[in-house]
Amino acid sequence: MRPVHNSVLYCLLPAPFSLVLRSLVLVLVLLCIAPRCQAVQAENVTVLEGGTAQISCRLQNYDGSIVVIQNPRRQTLFFNGTRALKDDRFQMVLFTPRLVRITLTNVSVWDEGGYFCQLYTDATHHQVATLSVLVPPETPTVEVKQEAVEGGEVELTCVSARSKPAATLRWIRNGREIPGVVSQQDNGKTFSGSSTIRIPVERKDNGAALSCEALHPALGGQKRIRHYRLDVYFAPTVRIVPPAGILREGDSLSLTCSVVGNPLPRNIQWSKINDTLPDRAEISGPTFQISRLSQSHNGTYLCQAQNNYGRAADHYTLLVYDNMSLTTTALPTPTTQPITFHPATPTLLTPTFAPDSEDPGAVVETHSAVPYAVIGGVLALLVFTVICVLIVTIWCSVRQKGSYHTHEASGLDEHGEVQEAFLNGNDASQGKKEYLL
Repeated sequence: MRPVHNSVLYCLLPAPFSLVLRSLVLVLVLLCIAPRCQAVQAENVTVLEGGTAQISCRLQNYDGSIVVIQNPRRQTLFFNGTRALKDDRFQMVLFTPRLVRITLTNVSVWDEGGYFCQLYTDATHHQVATLSVLVPPETPTVEVKQEAVEGGEVELTCVSARSKPAATLRWIRNGREIPGVVSQQDNGKTFSGSSTIRIPVERKDNGAALSCEALHPALGGQKRIRHYRLDVYFAPTVRIVPPAGILREGDSLSLTCSVVGNPLPRNIQWSKINDTLPDRAEISGPTFQISRLSQSHNGTYLCQAQNNYGRAADHYTLLVYDNMSLTTTALPTPTTQPITFHPATPTLLTPTFAPDSEDPGAVVETHSAVPYAVIGGVLALLVFTVICVLIVTIWCSVRQKGSYHTHEASGLDEHGEVQEAFLNGNDASQGKKEYLL
């Protein structure tokens, strides 16, 4: 098939369409065929503050025309590759028919804006390359408005002084976010921001860890974190650590005063209630010592500590025993007097006096293997038997004595009657008869 000539197409088209088509062809010939069609393209750039930016101008159908690059203030930086502005931070690194590239080192926020790539031909062509500068935040700081005192509240403010755009701040404690009051301020080219929280504090919160995190697009998903530990002030608590075991004459005493407080009390005071400290007492900070104890050292000793938020004290009562009294009052242990018993015999839990580590006179419960129940039962039975024998014996004695007095009285009566009959001269038999009648 032979190709159809353009004139044939024009003839086949209606007159109005043919006229329009002829006009379009003429325009294309004038713009792109006679002189070749030239164009310029620019690329937007984003760079971190302090970094290096590359500004590129891409050329199409470049025929040696003039290329000019200008800054946002429309000052000419380069004219066909020749420096026009005395700023050594700008360098021409590439100039070819297809690409013109300059670099800008140590970029600041004042450098951002539109950079013009201009191509001077019969008609001037230009494109704008927009330079954006990001300012990453520094590690935030923590500001404390007032001291944290036990039972009160503490106000903490996390501050990001400078960034672009504004940084996102958040408080974290134990892996959980604490909502805060956020504020931002526009400083012209950069922004500052803060996040404030108020939390109640107790003694247990002293040393608790919190963190303030700053998030920003320039950090590439990482965070700038400021760690902070609560500093809670509270009154001291005092506890005297006593020695182990009992103390005898000639022993040494060593007491330690354990003090907790914030701030920690610097001075710890030892004293003896209603008396002065012994001459042999030695004090070294929280430690109190007495060598070669005697009973004259007995008494109550006091440890005191104080800070700006209160004071506290603890006491220890010293009781020194002489060796004689301990030997006299000591009770034998089961091992010194072994007792053999039947396995079926119940074991009783009885109180036994034994020296204690803190009070030698304390009563402690010990297991004894003595069959007290059996012995007690036997003794009770014996006592009961003796009492019964005594009762029977007394009863029999009383009964026998009563019978004797009865017979004695009867004999006296008969003797009296016979004597009376004899005195009256009567016959005894008659009298007897009368008596019998």
